[in-house]
Amino acid sequence: MSGTSRPAPTREVPHVARPALAATRRTVTGKAVGRLRREGQLPAVVYGHGVESQSIQLDAREFDTLRRHVGRNAIVDLKLEGGRARPVMVHAVQVHPVSRKTIHADLFVIRMSEEMTVDVAIAFTGESVMVDKMGGTLLHLRESVSVRALPDAIPSELALDITPLDSFDAVLHVSDLVVPEGATVLTDSHEPLARVQPPRVEEEPVVADEGAGEGAPTEEEAEPDAEAAGGDSEG
Repeated sequence: MSGTSRPAPTREVPHVARPALAATRRTVTGKAVGRLRREGQLPAVVYGHGVESQSIQLDAREFDTLRRHVGRNAIVDLKLEGGRARPVMVHAVQVHPVSRKTIHADLFVIRMSEEMTVDVAIAFTGESVMVDKMGGTLLHLRESVSVRALPDAIPSELALDITPLDSFDAVLHVSDLVVPEGATVLTDSHEPLARVQPPRVEEEPVVADEGAGEGAPTEEEAEPDAEAAGGDSEG
């Protein structure tokens, strides 16, 4: 794993080709944004270094296509009404609880020469014999870790090979992650990430002895029928 966090460098980072996203300023707010969504526009907000928070709108289909083709924490060049492109990162996305369509996005303007701290997802790779052969269940104890790096060095995910989980006592930790050069994991290296839970052993049901109590009246049989008793007395 990488060493301790280092001071943010001040060197200029050369521009590299990045995915582009066009936006226009948005004046519609509140419940009226529903009309924008019906017209195929996605309401969003952009904020960050040197930029006051602005309400913008994006082409919803273009945004969804972009997100499918770039990984998490990807950097995008945002052009607002044809202005100078600014590097942004998708900070948060709100989706509809039923349709799962994107209904709002937060874009954060970044500086390519400054390190930043983000959550990076863990990608579980490989196979564990305790899962494949012994019927165990892989437990994900964490889904992400905190990482610090320059924006263009932030990985979209960190790989964790579960092959070493060769017993039900084995545990993988943050220190077992594969971390690329230039990135520093800030989460405690001893934090557990994965283990295999043994299969549940079901107890066999206890079968009562068929001969036990044979011939003995049940509680219902032993209790006289009040209506039947009354009928006999009336006769």
